[in-house]
Amino acid sequence: MSTVVSKLRSIPWKPALAALAFVSLTVSVARVVQQPATNRPRVADVRAAERELAPRAGQQDSRAPAVAAGWIAGNGIIEPADREVRLAVSTAGRVATIAVREGQFVHRGDLLLELDSAVERASLAAAEGDLLVSRAELTRSLRGNRREDRDAADADLAAARTRAALSATQLTRITSLHASANATRDELDRAESQASIDRASLAQVEARRNATVRGSRAEDIAVASARVRAAEARRDQARAQLDRLALRAPCDGEVLQLKLRAGEYASPAGDPALILGDTRSLRARIDVDEREYAGVRVGAEAAVTVDAFGDRRFNGRVVEVARRFGRRNVRTDDPAERVDTKIIEVVVSLDEREGLVAGQRALGHIRAAGR
Repeated sequence: MSTVVSKLRSIPWKPALAALAFVSLTVSVARVVQQPATNRPRVADVRAAERELAPRAGQQDSRAPAVAAGWIAGNGIIEPADREVRLAVSTAGRVATIAVREGQFVHRGDLLLELDSAVERASLAAAEGDLLVSRAELTRSLRGNRREDRDAADADLAAARTRAALSATQLTRITSLHASANATRDELDRAESQASIDRASLAQVEARRNATVRGSRAEDIAVASARVRAAEARRDQARAQLDRLALRAPCDGEVLQLKLRAGEYASPAGDPALILGDTRSLRARIDVDEREYAGVRVGAEAAVTVDAFGDRRFNGRVVEVARRFGRRNVRTDDPAERVDTKIIEVVVSLDEREGLVAGQRALGHIRAAGR
């Protein structure tokens, strides 16, 4: 055993290890050189990358739809004559009634759906009752007292005048008797007091009679009128709260989609309650590349095709060109499609609509001006 250890100690290890490392490195380099280049790009990837380059003058961009000479092409979407209207409820609440169905044509002002309104209806009934009371009080102030009340006031005035005249006559007689020593001083004082009381009573009854005949004061009428106006305002407020729970059609059109059902909870935030659009005539909204904008004119001949009908063309005319460039509205499934280019929206009015559906993707062709 000691002999083996001695022999191992006698071997020069450092040069041996260095030699072994050099041999391993040489073998690894040889293997890398002999292997095929796996990190080289595939031919298909190179061709896809070349498509990202802008086409040279006179070349057709392979990413754009195939189009005949003299025409401008662009992807678009079919929409109602005046776009779609996305309607939402004005306040949150539970849907009590759905008054329409998908595909139904409605007119402006028609009820579409209504939220639960039991509390609001009770508030409106209470406000209308208060208004009736206020109007009755105003009528009474304007008309004054009834004829029977005026006749009673006249009778009271006549009686008061008679009593005042009688007490005045009695005072005159007692005064003469007192002067001839036939009446005491006490009798004279009582006669004077009674005459004074009857005169005051006559003045009071006369004033009351005048108030009865002349009717309410201007201040009382003004107060009654103000109460009527306040009651009307409360009535209108309660009616407005009730109207907020009813969603009505803002225009004529077809119910394209209902997103709520009776019993569900509706909220102003989030998705619209329903989508409405006038589908009696359709049009196409085409995204035209900014490079083709110079050839677009209102009134130009146009046509669209849709995948569902193959090569069938739906003819029309350009009726509107947007006044501002923006991003693409319609995206295709082509991964090589440019998404960074700007487009201008061009609206094409279609001569026919049979078979077309709002929201359907289309390919538009517009005859370029001057070509």
